[in-house]
Amino acid sequence: MTNRLVLSGIVCRTPLRKVSPSGIPHCQFVLEHRSVQEEAGFHRQAWCQMPVIVSGHENQAITHSITVGSRITVQGFISCHKAKNGLSKMVLHAEQIELIDSGD
Repeated sequence: MTNRLVLSGIVCRTPLRKVSPSGIPHCQFVLEHRSVQEEAGFHRQAWCQMPVIVSGHENQAITHSITVGSRITVQGFISCHKAKNGLSKMVLHAEQIELIDSGD
């Protein structure tokens, strides 16, 4: 089964860094995406806020460059996580992150 997502946007919540009891580092943040997409011959506004989690040592170095307002592209897979309130939420598990040059 295929499960791949590529999403570009702006980090809209401060990254939260923590280490699991087994010693695996995690970085969590929320990516806000806004674009115009074409569907059935019409243009429509596309918008979402996607929780992102970066796990493992491989990608942690780049997470230290990520702050609120950073423009990034994230590639990875999606999965549901059960929140403390019992509700499920979709989360993007990042496998590759690219900082987008703002042109400043």
